[in-house]
Amino acid sequence: MILPKVRDPRFITVRRGGTLQDGDHRLLAIWAVACAEHVLHLFESVQPLDPRPRHAIEQTRAWARGEIKMSQARAAGGHAMAAARELSGAARHAAYAAGQAAVVAHVAALELGAAAYAIKAERAAAAPDEREAAGRFECQWQRAQLPNEIRDLVLDDQRLRNELCWFAFGC
Repeated sequence: MILPKVRDPRFITVRRGGTLQDGDHRLLAIWAVACAEHVLHLFESVQPLDPRPRHAIEQTRAWARGEIKMSQARAAGGHAMAAARELSGAARHAAYAAGQAAVVAHVAALELGAAAYAIKAERAAAAPDEREAAGRFECQWQRAQLPNEIRDLVLDDQRLRNELCWFAFGC
């Protein structure tokens, strides 16, 4: 579980009593999608005929554009995570990254799930002696993709939840 016991109001939308604006919620989802899509090839190389993780990414983008309801993106995320369950290693982590990205539409604080699973996917795909470096490189790549509007928020969240996220954010 990557969520803290006490929810951070910065990741709860204003209409639900938090401080997160809708535009920033969409940016969190788009960043999570970028993280997941960056490693999606690790899933698709193993399961080329399974569209569920890619569909989850597409649905998240559609939600961010206001084209579908949150529940549709969330459902696609669940299907992507179902695709992960039958696998192991990098492919499994990549599918989980896509699923986590999609459920950001429902729970903004799950943005770190997509990023952490993407880092785990890169580590799992690397040779044993290169795993830590691969994880650091992926973490750095992800940080370079952060929009300025949410950069400080995500970096602080990584600092606060690094332990809950398998220490993925030590880059």
